[in-house]
Amino acid sequence: MFDFQDRVLVLTGANGGITRAVAETFFGLGANLVLSDIALDGLEDFARTLDPEGTRIVTLSQDARSADDADALAEACKERFGGADFLVTGAGLYRDQLVDTMTDAQWAETIGINLDGVFYTCRAFAHVLRDGGSIVNIASMAGHRGSYQHAHYSAAKGAVLSFSRSLALELAPRIRVNSVSPGLIETPLIQPLLAARGDELIAATPLKRLGTPEEVARAIAFLCSDWASFVNGETLHVNGGLYIVS
Repeated sequence: MFDFQDRVLVLTGANGGITRAVAETFFGLGANLVLSDIALDGLEDFARTLDPEGTRIVTLSQDARSADDADALAEACKERFGGADFLVTGAGLYRDQLVDTMTDAQWAETIGINLDGVFYTCRAFAHVLRDGGSIVNIASMAGHRGSYQHAHYSAAKGAVLSFSRSLALELAPRIRVNSVSPGLIETPLIQPLLAARGDELIAATPLKRLGTPEEVARAIAFLCSDWASFVNGETLHVNGGLYIVS
């Protein structure tokens, strides 16, 4: 449906369930990829399944909490491809912890990966993205509603939503900035939640099922495409209607 031939996608946290689907979707649409993750071994193995010759994919190690790593990613992208057209920030951490027993280190780690990493990477690529480019930050339904045992995660994702709207104002008209907020998506990330409350949550979802990573990836592809050329500063929910259920 969309032609991303000779366009360049930069994707952080690229070894995750949703982000792998993003990489596969954009690669299938013709894009070159710059993929980063802190788990580089797994990422390199995944990249070889898409691009055995290594002609269209670059992989780099990135700790989302490091501004230097974000800057290095931007430099590597410029060196290999001359710039980028799309940036999708997908690095994330989702762990159970009640506020009254949460340590400073747990708070800092979750905020660092889920929020600081978005800031560092968007800042690094603000002048690497070509005119007409697009940023999509992966947020979460938790950023809108809160989440039991995930106050640090939901706080970070709520901030990502606000940051994305502000960045959309700053980078317009040259670059569009939007967010996606997935709900219950079938990935390893939510397996503990499904084990505890899966039947209840699926029953509460109007579409009566989990989403797939590919469904999130297609929403991101739409937001990056020319079909969304007048969509800016918005959030696209991908949750089967769970968000609207009180």
